[in-house]
Amino acid sequence: MRSPLLWLVVALVSAGLPSSASAGIPTEQLKGTTDKIIVILTDPELKGPSQAEKRRGLIRKTADERFDWDEMSRRSLGRHWAKLSEEEKKTFVDLFSRLLERTYMERVEDYSGEKVSYVGETVDGDYATVEMKVLTSKNTEIPVLNKMKKNGGEWMIYDVSVEGVSLVNNYRTQFNSILSKSPFSELLAKLREKVSEK
Repeated sequence: MRSPLLWLVVALVSAGLPSSASAGIPTEQLKGTTDKIIVILTDPELKGPSQAEKRRGLIRKTADERFDWDEMSRRSLGRHWAKLSEEEKKTFVDLFSRLLERTYMERVEDYSGEKVSYVGETVDGDYATVEMKVLTSKNTEIPVLNKMKKNGGEWMIYDVSVEGVSLVNNYRTQFNSILSKSPFSELLAKLREKVSEK
């Protein structure tokens, strides 16, 4: 299964693409974030292993500006979210976002020539979907849907679907499997273990 966070690869290939005449604010804000990531990855002063920590920190900061980690976490835990204390929610959001960062950061830095086009946008009140198609170096076309929610003046991503596979649904299945047999503390322990792996 391809990564439900293929957005990170998409983020590397958006610079220089013409803006669609029908693109609205959600698409434009998504493009703005991807352009920032491009700048970080192409900055000569941030190249090489010695700059990895700084480079990844800047990428994470940029991702934080466009991803609603709270909403993504809430949806990934589903019915279990309401049972948590505020402290447990805060801990989970921190660990979950760090897990996503750890799991997919190297893929960002290993970009290998994918091309992307923005093919559609739908807005329904405070919710929007931005549709993309990614053309890989092997000429395989991959559909990507970015689901976004308006927060103030910003459109924030709360789910990404790649070839119909939702990041949120994928993790919800995994988390439900753990929580059906174990207490929430066990899930947190597993997340901590994953985040701290070398």
